[in-house]
Amino acid sequence: MAVQLDACIQCNLCVRACREVQVNDVIGMAARGYREKIIFDFDDPMGASTCVACGECVQACPTGALMPATLVNATGMYTNAPDREIDSVCPYCGVGCQLTYKIKNDRIVAVKGKDGPANHNRLCVKGRFGFDYAHHPDRLTEPLIRKEGVPKHDTDIDPANPSTHFRKASWDEALDRAAAGLRHIRDRNGRRALAGFGSAKGSNEEAYLFQKLVRTGFGSNNVDHCTRLCHASSVAALMEGIGSGAVTAPFTAAQDSDVIIVIGARPTENHPVAATFFKQAAKRGAKIFVMDPRGYSLMRYATATLRFNPGRDVAMLNALLHTIIEEGLTDRQYIQAHTEDFEKLRAHIRDYSPEKMAPICGIDAATLRYVARTYARAERAIIFWGMGISQHVHGTDNARCLIALALVTGQVGRPGTGLHPLRGQNNVQGASDAGLIPMVYPDYQSVMNPEVRAKFEALWHTPLDDKTGLTVVEIMDAVHRDEIKGMYIMGENPAMSDPDVTHARAALAHLEHLVVQDIFLTETAKYADVVLPASAWPEKDGTVSNTNRQVQMGRAALPLPGNARLDWWIIQEVARRIGLGWSYTHPRDVFAEMKLAMPSLDNITWARLERESSVTYPCDAEDQPGNDIVFGDGFPTASGRGRLVPAAIIPPAEEPDADYPMVLTTGRQLEHWHTGAITRRASVLDELEPEAVASLAPAELRRLGIAAGEQVRVTTRRGTIELKARADSAVAPGQVFIPFCYAEAAANVLTNPQLDPFGKIPEYKFCAAKVEPVIVPAAAE
Repeated sequence: MAVQLDACIQCNLCVRACREVQVNDVIGMAARGYREKIIFDFDDPMGASTCVACGECVQACPTGALMPATLVNATGMYTNAPDREIDSVCPYCGVGCQLTYKIKNDRIVAVKGKDGPANHNRLCVKGRFGFDYAHHPDRLTEPLIRKEGVPKHDTDIDPANPSTHFRKASWDEALDRAAAGLRHIRDRNGRRALAGFGSAKGSNEEAYLFQKLVRTGFGSNNVDHCTRLCHASSVAALMEGIGSGAVTAPFTAAQDSDVIIVIGARPTENHPVAATFFKQAAKRGAKIFVMDPRGYSLMRYATATLRFNPGRDVAMLNALLHTIIEEGLTDRQYIQAHTEDFEKLRAHIRDYSPEKMAPICGIDAATLRYVARTYARAERAIIFWGMGISQHVHGTDNARCLIALALVTGQVGRPGTGLHPLRGQNNVQGASDAGLIPMVYPDYQSVMNPEVRAKFEALWHTPLDDKTGLTVVEIMDAVHRDEIKGMYIMGENPAMSDPDVTHARAALAHLEHLVVQDIFLTETAKYADVVLPASAWPEKDGTVSNTNRQVQMGRAALPLPGNARLDWWIIQEVARRIGLGWSYTHPRDVFAEMKLAMPSLDNITWARLERESSVTYPCDAEDQPGNDIVFGDGFPTASGRGRLVPAAIIPPAEEPDADYPMVLTTGRQLEHWHTGAITRRASVLDELEPEAVASLAPAELRRLGIAAGEQVRVTTRRGTIELKARADSAVAPGQVFIPFCYAEAAANVLTNPQLDPFGKIPEYKFCAAKVEPVIVPAAAE
């Protein structure tokens, strides 16, 4: 951001944008009279202040005192005016912010927020300033084929110069090579010898085509994507409990809530625009309860903060349920009309009093009872959760407890109430809806149901596999067992995102044939036999579905670079070469077929999305808005009732001991996204957070004899990485937090691949670790 306060007219729009819209409270007015001026914090330079670079002030400023630095020259003059604008959707998190690309000479020069239903003009630092990745010199612009004799274990490749290991090829040669290898394995070893990973960062249409290719072309259900690594356990519990894997209310419902629970989520970092609605609710007077082992900025707005012991979620949540049920705070009429198995839950919960659970979860009984009573007595209460809930071996049990809390108190189906797992990537909801899951077809229709299978066989004109496919981690294990011999990976990066990535990378290297479709030579693409250069989000038309169930239109803003191609076109060309007679001409053709397969898209058409940009599902009519709040009159289960499922305390798969005395947890940073393939190539974002860090409590650093900024070695039973130490008082003693976006210090070298038995999700949020100083030998004089 370019700051030129000599142009400031003290209109206070930036102050209001910071305080009232984003609720960050960084910008204010100081002094009086002619000395009055805008300041950041205590008159700090913007870069040294607590500013999170959301850019809301830039968008509000009417004079140019605050401007995107990309639009001015070195002297601050406005010299880079865009020549056109295109409306689209942000490519990062599941919030689904609508935005407008400002383009000059076919390059994005700035981004502004648009008044979409999820963001109302707001953006975060990634959405507003993390756009130049599309123009990065590392972009893949030509198909690549691995050179003869170059071993797959040799991954010392410069992404800007892959010619050391790959040679350029024509599209025909690359597609023929890609398809021939897949077809050969299928015909020789059978249909279950192939697998595919689709992408949650592409469009709904691409996700639908990819899963259809695997099911009809490969012949099995071995297809998955990153939902397996983020909210698979949440979806498993929601499908079991209420018959739907999507949210029951949007995050904007917080505006109508009296009580808001945020557990195992860090929305100020991972869903910053959603967090603005929570902070606004707190300023309005709503009570917020933040539950997380690690501290973060939303706690400033919390009525109470529950920093419970890592991995002890079920103990804490069962204590809340015990209080509500034993003290008669349930909604008896709602339970009688809309739930089943309440007596089983009541009997189970008797042994989980707050007094018994307090030593286990680390939260005193009085606080547990206060939170339970406040939530149960609220007229309107809502629960938000993130991967701190789902990424455990007991993740499904965690979500079962949250569902039970909402059902026994009747906090579902009304404005300001509900259950909302904050979805991670920009289209993880849509990709899941479109069927990128090994056990269900589009719209979560079971592959094991003969009637459902017959319907899709008729739609796709081919017999389908009657067995569920393998999940992400199971596929890697099957590669090591020589059961899976070929893979097609589109826009996923398991060499960074899988748990125990040493194991995953060995599997990728072991594959007989690997086809990777991506925009950069990712860590995964380095293992490929064929690399297909794809389209970045600003280069394509297509729909995405955000965490609020809002289906939104993304529009192409840029031409494809070099010889790159649109993803849907690439998928179709591979499909044709393995024997499928596809003839789609545009994503709208794919969307039309999706509507035949997915009742959730009823009354939502491509033309309507082009006109309105966003429609929420389910939608009752083409001239009616979608339903933000659902399940007010029952649930889409066999009985029409929500099922209450008791959950027992299950310890983490690996506990600290004398050799590994600390707890490691991993996650994201505000400035970087997922495996960093995009954000680390966005110049502003990488400048803000350029290197890998391990965050530890200051007291822990003192105990270890380590100064902030020094190199440390973090080790688990699976591997070791070295990175810089960062002092962070939000991290409790005995814990260490590492973001997983840095390839040079990949956190998932360390993580535990043990799976939740229901959601098949790995335990990223808890494993035993040790931290040691790295002794740097003194330089010889």
